[in-house]
Amino acid sequence: MRLDLTTRLARALGVLDHVTLLAPEVADDDVLATVHDREYIEAVRRASADPTVADQHRGLGTEDDPAFAGMHEASARIAQGTLDICRGVWQGDIDHGVNYCGGLHHAMRSYASGFCIYNDIGVGIQWLLDHGAQRVAYVDIDVHHGDGVERMFWNDPRVLTVSVHESGRHLFPGTGWPADIGGPAARGTVANVALPPGTGDSAWLRSIESVVPPLVRAFAPDVLVSQHGCDTHMHDPLAHLAITIDAQRRAHESLHDLAHEVSQGRWVALGGGG
Repeated sequence: MRLDLTTRLARALGVLDHVTLLAPEVADDDVLATVHDREYIEAVRRASADPTVADQHRGLGTEDDPAFAGMHEASARIAQGTLDICRGVWQGDIDHGVNYCGGLHHAMRSYASGFCIYNDIGVGIQWLLDHGAQRVAYVDIDVHHGDGVERMFWNDPRVLTVSVHESGRHLFPGTGWPADIGGPAARGTVANVALPPGTGDSAWLRSIESVVPPLVRAFAPDVLVSQHGCDTHMHDPLAHLAITIDAQRRAHESLHDLAHEVSQGRWVALGGGG
């Protein structure tokens, strides 16, 4: 329902009149297995066929990730959509690509988490790395820490992950600390900005603009991938920041400008929570 309403609003505002719409297929298991364990994929398939057998040890059939018929197909289609956009950007068919159905940044290699089944972001970034990208920068401005993506590329020096989020002291998933800077082989390729509840527009924008551009410029990525969860908004019922749509728009514009500055306009923008 959330994605349907988003699409209706975008269509009513004329946004979809100015873009090319893609109709992705369902990603096959080999694609999903680039970032997920095959045993987990099989568990999702089983729960998708029969929600009553969902494996709660893998996060399926829980309050956050309830099992439903067709869960595998829906989630794998979102992952394929992000991969298709990454392919189009990397091959030069498009400059910018958006998948507001994607941005499922909490999904882990072997379990579901935080409303996320398959990590489409990880699938897209891994495809870029496997097809010639030397460096990919990932910027996450969802209100929650981008833990799944960070964990997947924790020890990969080819991927920079930057997350600006409400502090894990107050909000799921309880991670994303400033001292977390990457694994032994990738020190300095992880950055986290953990903000206190009640942070408003000016402090939030300053957090983004003082941290993200310098790090991304220094990393010099071939592609910029960003996650734009709108749950930073002051009216979001699950979080505690006080951000307005005006500030969100400003953050999105700054990332757009950054992509043109550092990666020749190659930009993949994804949705998220909210």
